Amino acid sequence: MNRFRLLPEQASTYAEQLDPLVAFVTAVTAVMTLLIFVLVVYFALRYRRRSPDERPRPVIESKALEVIWTAVPTVVVLIIFFWGARTYFMVYKDVPDALDIHVIGKQWMWKVQHPNGTREINSLHVPRGQRVALTLASQDVIHSFYMPAFRMKQDAVPGRYTRIYFEATKVGEYHLFCAEYCGTQHSGMIGQIVVMEPEKYQEWLSGTVADEPPAESGAKLFRQYGCVTCHGVQAPSLAGIYGREEEVIRAGGRRERVRVDEAYLRESILESGAAVVAGYQPIMPSFRGQLSEEQLMQLVAYIKSLRDARGPDANQPQPGGMRDRVPDKTPSAPGPSRQTPRD
Repeated sequence: MNRFRLLPEQASTYAEQLDPLVAFVTAVTAVMTLLIFVLVVYFALRYRRRSPDERPRPVIESKALEVIWTAVPTVVVLIIFFWGARTYFMVYKDVPDALDIHVIGKQWMWKVQHPNGTREINSLHVPRGQRVALTLASQDVIHSFYMPAFRMKQDAVPGRYTRIYFEATKVGEYHLFCAEYCGTQHSGMIGQIVVMEPEKYQEWLSGTVADEPPAESGAKLFRQYGCVTCHGVQAPSLAGIYGREEEVIRAGGRRERVRVDEAYLRESILESGAAVVAGYQPIMPSFRGQLSEEQLMQLVAYIKSLRDARGPDANQPQPGGMRDRVPDKTPSAPGPSRQTPRD
């Protein structure tokens, strides 16, 4: 006989941390609701006016009572805040050695690609005990990648990347849903998360017919669109640029420092006029409408793969390009662009 469950089975480290927090907040809410209800009823009965000419006695304020009902809720709220913040950073803290998996939502399916090129539809295989990083994008409308057993839900938003991390703790198969209404067949946008032992996961990967890895596909796109002819010469080198901070000039001449991450790279490709790396001219064209979400992810994966690039390569940007900058004769030129993947 199936045992009744108030919540799905815990299958991630995040679920193990989140459930006690939810239970604590629920308990505090229930206690405060009951306390307030009881006091309202008691005071309404105890201090009701019994005759039209009745006058209440003067109220003597209690400073101790004032301190208690101010201090206790404050302490409880602070506990919830710090506990919640600690749990939140478990999901969004960047981990360099995480298994990087790309997920694209579209009406009405989840398209998944692993680092070696293996693809899945409405299914996600992950190893137990290893940190996994999901980079989410949407091809059409807002979708929401929901894993109840992991207590995780993250929107896939058109025009941007979202990223979450998790670590599975139990081998098994778990539900995957789209938790954001996305059209007529939204209810059919379901799948499964398959958690496997690390060695079984490697066997599964080796037993599948893998497509080209995203980084290799991105390298081909980089050459196909002629980006390699500019980067490292008239544009910044991309070798080692991911994760670094760069000074950019935004429209109107405003300067700021930005971190090179997935969102930065995506905007650089699609909105090349958003910000120019300081010291370069805004010569990169926009690729909006020319690349699909999958191709964008492949280009980003390629640039990320250059984090540890060393030495020149005919098919890669030249390291050191950031030192050999072309003088920018229009430092406050309108319509500057971030010079990352250039054409």
